[in-house]
Amino acid sequence: MKQLSLPISISDLIHGYSVEWERIEFKEGWNPEDILHTICAFANDFHNLGGGYIVVGIAEKDGVPVLPPKGLQQNQLDKIQKELLNLGHSAIQPMYHPISAPYVLDNRHVLVIWVPGGETRPYQCKVSLSQKNDRWDYYIRKQSNSVHAVKQDKQELLGLAATVPFDDRYCQTESIDAFSVKLIAEFLREVGSDLADEIDDLKLATLGAQMNIVGGPPEALFPKNVGLMFFTDHPEKYFPYTRIDIVWLPDGAGGDTIMEKTFAGPIWHMLRDSLEYIHRNFLHEIILKQPDQAEAVRVWNYPFATIEEALVNAVYHRSYEIREPIEVRITVGEITILSYPGPDRSIRLDDLIAGKAINRRYRNRRIGEFLKELSLTEGRATGIPKIQRALQNNGSPLAVFDTDEDRSYFLIRLPIHPEAQKKYDPLEQVTGEVTGEVTGEVTGEVTGEVTGEVTGEVAGEVIDEVTGEVTGEVTGEATGEVVRLIEVLLGEMKRVEIQEKLGLKHEDYFREAYLLPALKVGLIEMTQPDSPRSPTQKYRLTSKGKKCLKQYS
Repeated sequence: MKQLSLPISISDLIHGYSVEWERIEFKEGWNPEDILHTICAFANDFHNLGGGYIVVGIAEKDGVPVLPPKGLQQNQLDKIQKELLNLGHSAIQPMYHPISAPYVLDNRHVLVIWVPGGETRPYQCKVSLSQKNDRWDYYIRKQSNSVHAVKQDKQELLGLAATVPFDDRYCQTESIDAFSVKLIAEFLREVGSDLADEIDDLKLATLGAQMNIVGGPPEALFPKNVGLMFFTDHPEKYFPYTRIDIVWLPDGAGGDTIMEKTFAGPIWHMLRDSLEYIHRNFLHEIILKQPDQAEAVRVWNYPFATIEEALVNAVYHRSYEIREPIEVRITVGEITILSYPGPDRSIRLDDLIAGKAINRRYRNRRIGEFLKELSLTEGRATGIPKIQRALQNNGSPLAVFDTDEDRSYFLIRLPIHPEAQKKYDPLEQVTGEVTGEVTGEVTGEVTGEVTGEVTGEVAGEVIDEVTGEVTGEVTGEATGEVVRLIEVLLGEMKRVEIQEKLGLKHEDYFREAYLLPALKVGLIEMTQPDSPRSPTQKYRLTSKGKKCLKQYS
C-alpha cells in the first residue's frame, strides 16, 4: 500500500503542538475493537472540533505519549490498513473510512489514523467484533475518552444528523482547479508537513484528498469551503465580504476624519496582514519612570496578545454565510472588533458579559484546525479568558463583550491603557512607530541613525510602507521591541529560544519586528554570520548591544 503523508508534522502531532491532546489517542498496539469505537467517536465530532488522530505503536501514560515508541512490525502496517478498510465497510454505519499514514519515528514504525469529522453523522458502530454480539451503538468523545452516547448526549447527537459545519461542506459550483498549489505548498512548508516534499509529484486531486479539502465521488470531486478560504487568492469571490475592515477615527465616531484600510485574500494571510498593520500603526510601548525605583515600568497602549486573540476569534467564529465583513474600529480611547453572528447559544449571556464564557460547539471546525496548525489559535475555548489575562497583566481595564438576545452580532471592546491615553497622540502613531525624535518628513523604512532630514510624503493612508517603522538608533533610543529582545538575550541563544522568552508565537512577526531590526543596528550579531540559515545558528549581544542594555536597565 502506498505511503501517504498527513498535512501536519508528525513531530507537532506527537508533542501536541498543533492538535490539542483531547483530539489525540495513543495506542501501544493494534486493537481493532477499541480503535473502531474511537474512530466512531471522532467521526461523530460531537463538539465540531474537527475529529482527531489515533497513533498506533506508541503507548501513553496519563494521556501523554511514552517515547521512544514501542512501534509496530513493518509487515503489520499493510495488514492493519486493509483491516481498517474492512471495518469502514462492515462495522460502522454509515460507511466511514479514515485516512491512515505510516511513519518512522526514532527508527520505529508507527501508524497515524486521521479521523476527520464525518459528513454523514451520526455514526454508530459495532460494540463488539465478536460474531455472537450483534449490538450497535453511538460513540462520542468526552474529554480524552471515547464513550457511549447516552440520554441527552444521544438526543443531541441525533439532532446533528447530516448537519456539517459550513467550512467543511462541498462547494458544488466550483472546481478543485480553483486551488492555488503555491498557497498549499506555502502552508504545508510552514506547518512542517511531509506533504511539502511530495507536492510536485502529486496530482491536485490526490493532494486535496490527503488534506481533506476536497470531497465527493472520484469522478466529480468538489472543493470544500475551507479549501477555498485558505488556498485561493480571492476567497471573497466565493464568500462575499470575507475581509477585515480597519477604520481609524482620530476625531471619534462623530468626527469628520475617517481612514479605512481593507484586508482580503486567503484568510490566514488576511489575518496576519491585518494584525501586522495594527501592530505597526496603532500599538506602542510606554516607559514609565518610577520615582521610588531604578527600573522603569513598561506598558503597552494595547497588548498585542489581546488584539491577536480577539481578531483570530472573529475570523474563527464568524459565519461565512453572512455577507458582512469583520470591522475593527479604532478611536482615541478604544479598539472595537465587530463580527457576525454572535456566540453560540450554548454560551450563557451572563458568562459572556463576565468574560468567563466557554464554548461547547464550534461554528467552523476546519478553520479552527488550520489556524491551530499555524499557531494562530489554541482551539480550546481559552480565547476570552486569554484576552482578559493579557489586559490584566498589562495593567489595562478589562475588555467588554456584547451581543443581543438574538445573538446576531458579537462586539469586543478593548479599552486603552490609562497612561497611554495621557501620554500619547495617536495621530502621530498612524504614520509609523517612531521611538525618539525625528525631524523632517519620513518615508520608507529607515534603519541606523537618523541624523538629518529624510524627505518624502507621509499623509493619510500609508503608501509603500511609508509608515516606515523607524528602527535602530533614533536620537539614541531603540524601539521597544528591540529593547525587549536585548533584555532577554542571555549569552548565545537560538532564534526559537529568544522567541519563547518573549512569548511570541509567530516567527515572521518576530523576525520583522524584533530580530532583523536588532541585527540591522548592530545590537546583536549571529554566531555564524557566513551561514545565516544554519540550523545551529545562534545570536548574542554586541558590545554596542551591551551598552544599550545598560542604558535601559
